[in-house]
Order: sequence, then structure tokens, then C-alpha cells
Amino acid sequence: MSESERDFTLSNRAQTFLHEMVPGGAHTNARGSDQYPEGMAPIIVRGDGARVLDVDSNWFVEYGAGLKAVTLGHGYEPVVRRVCEAASSGVNFTRPSVWEVRAAERFLEMVPTADMVKFAKNGSDVTTAAVKLARAATGRDLIAVCRTQPFFSVDDWFIATTSMASGIPRAVRDLTVHFDYNDLESLRTVLAQHPGQIAAIVMEPATGTREPQPGFLEGVRELANRDGSVLIFDEMICGMRWSSAGAQAVYGVTPDLSTWGKALGNGFSVSALAGKRDLMERGGLNTDESRVFLLSNTHGAETTGLAAYLAVADTYAERDVVAEMEAAGQKLQIALLDVIESAGISEYLSVFGRPSALVFGTRDAAGAPSQEYRALLLQELLRHGVLCQSLVISAAHTDDDIDVTVEAFRRASAVYARAIESGTTYGYLAGRAVAPAIREFAAPRRLEVQA
Repeated sequence: MSESERDFTLSNRAQTFLHEMVPGGAHTNARGSDQYPEGMAPIIVRGDGARVLDVDSNWFVEYGAGLKAVTLGHGYEPVVRRVCEAASSGVNFTRPSVWEVRAAERFLEMVPTADMVKFAKNGSDVTTAAVKLARAATGRDLIAVCRTQPFFSVDDWFIATTSMASGIPRAVRDLTVHFDYNDLESLRTVLAQHPGQIAAIVMEPATGTREPQPGFLEGVRELANRDGSVLIFDEMICGMRWSSAGAQAVYGVTPDLSTWGKALGNGFSVSALAGKRDLMERGGLNTDESRVFLLSNTHGAETTGLAAYLAVADTYAERDVVAEMEAAGQKLQIALLDVIESAGISEYLSVFGRPSALVFGTRDAAGAPSQEYRALLLQELLRHGVLCQSLVISAAHTDDDIDVTVEAFRRASAVYARAIESGTTYGYLAGRAVAPAIREFAAPRRLEVQA
């Protein structure tokens, strides 16, 4: 069987079963089969470094592992060993464990801009907890969210702002307002429109595709101080990828609260809320204010997640993991841009962003952003051994992994170029286009009714 004839029979069968049992066929929208070409959504058996094996025995070089959560590679032995050590001694107790002491101490050493930290299991919970603290501290209701950044929480205060707001009362939707990244005037305007009403300004300090313009973050910090709003940085992606101390350390602007997850545990479930003592203590016992019910849950300090974090922190202290990712990403980007240029499709296919968090853009023959051409690219990359929704790299990607990726892009670009020349993906793309992960209706990838 040739590379281009990879079989997905067992994956397709398993995906059908998932759709019967699990709404959406996956437990995260971004992992859904509608994000991949029809009939080519692999079901993973295991991973090793930067590669994964599916149920049909196909190996792929994988990018963006665990939605950017895995920076050290699948099955990274020091993390696995530490997790097994913790698990063998018990994972959940009636009282705090020594892992909580060790993890908190290590985190506050790693992120010196924070006074206190509280751990949880996912990013949505800690970001919502930050919003709750801000509302309690300010006595205000409104939250200002950066609308040019994609995602902050599964909870109503944020999801109400998306196209999937079904089931969320209008009263909740009205409590979130918006500003734009790198546009201080838009933030200044929204603060002026709601004087003394905005509890928190929530934003990522940067994204893979947008760095802060000179003075922007400093300006946000100044406006928050002037208005009395709490500044919250979402470090889910930047933390451990821009720096082990987060993007706040890279850009030199300290938020009041910051939220962490993803790479914190190299894929294991652990997240963190960190920040100033006067805010964090509102969820503790050293306060005379009304207490905030802050991240009190059964599994928040489960030992394996904290052990994973400690092993990740050790690795980052021993190696410059961020520099490794930056170097590998830069090498990959340079090679792919050369491939795309050689195929004559630079106007239609692009690879851009921070080297450790690259993305690709797809355009049709008219130059408009296109989900059909995105599906075509993903289809051809899968056929040649690359599984990716983006090109977010890890420190586990080897030169060989990059070589496989470049060759897959070379072959995919040839097909892409023919489709551009034809002015259509018809005859090249098998099935329907991919669709945005967050959209109001299941169409255009609604499950087809079986006869």
C-alpha cells in the first residue's frame, strides 16, 4: 500500500461509534471529525515523541499535540516516571498532599510575578475563577474580553459571546463587552462607555500570529489601573511556550491575575490560577471580606497532574525547551515557505506566526480565505503522513520529523497548485470542506442521515 493509499477503515468505524455515543463525536470541539477531511479523521492508539499511531496502523508526524499541551513529546519518560511515582502512592486524599506543597513552591519560583497560586484541572475553570475574583474585588459585573482572540472559557460569561450561545440567557450575554488586540483606543472607548462598571480586562498577552505592538500591553496596564479594573492574562498557550514564566515575563508587563494550563503538565490535566495576594486571599482564610468560592473541587490537586507539572518544570530548568521549539519551528517555516514558493502558490498558501506556534492560511483561486482549500491541504498531508490543524511544534520534533513534513507539504502543494489552476477543489477534495469548530449550526458538516 502506498502512502497516498493510507487506509482509515477502522478509524471511520470507531468515529461512527463515537458519534452514536458522544455528542459531536469527540470531547473537545477542536478534536471533532468536522475539523478534518471526511473519512480521514484518525482515531489515535498511542504516541511516541512527535509521532502518533492510529487504529489502522498509520503513523503520523503530529503537530499541536493535545491542542498545544504537549511540548516535550508523547510518552516523555521523566514525566511518565514522576506521574507513576505519584500514582503508586495514591492520587487523592482527605487532606492536602506533599505534591501540593512542592508544586505551589515550584510554580511561584518559576513565575515570580505571582504571590499565590491555586491548581485545578482545566483552563476554563481557572479563568472563570479569575473573573469571579475580579467581580468580588471590584463589586462590578461587566467583563471586557479581547474579541480578536479565539477562546477563554467554556463557561457562560465567555461562550455567550460566540456563535454557540444557545442556552445562555440574554442577561448573561449582556455582561461581557469587547475590545480589540493592539488597539488601545478600542479599550479606552469601552471603558468610557461603561464607567466604573468593568470588573476585569481579560486577554492573552500575545498569540501565535500577533505580538503586542510597542506600548500596547503597557497601555492596557495603565488603563486598568486608572479604571480600577483587574487585568487578567490568559497564559494557556504563551505559558511554557513563550517562556516558563509566561509572556508576562517576555514583555515585562505584570497582570493582577494570570491563568495557566496546557503545557504545564505536558498533556496531563493540570491548570493554575496565579496572582496578587490581596485578590487571591479572597478565596482563602486570611480575609475579612466576603469569601469567594474559589476552585474547590475533588480533583483539583489530584497528585498525578501536580507530579507531571514538577517533572515538566525540572525539564525546563535543565534544557532551554523554549529555544528548542523556536529553532525547530524556524527551520520548518523556512523550508515550507521555500516549498510553497517553488509550487508557485505563495499567494494562496502561507505559513506564518511565532516559530513555536506556527499556523497556515489557505486561500482559494480568487484569493479569499477558504475552508475547502484547507480541507484539501489537510487531506493531502494526511495521505503523506502528517496530522495537523496547525504547525505548533514541540521540542520532540526531530530533523527527521521536519523532513517528513516538508516532503508531505511538497506533495500537497503540487495538488493545491493544480486545484488553484482549475479554480476549484472539485475532483481533488474527497468530501465536504472542514468547518469552524465554534459555529451555530452543525451544517455544513451535519452528520449525513443514514438510509
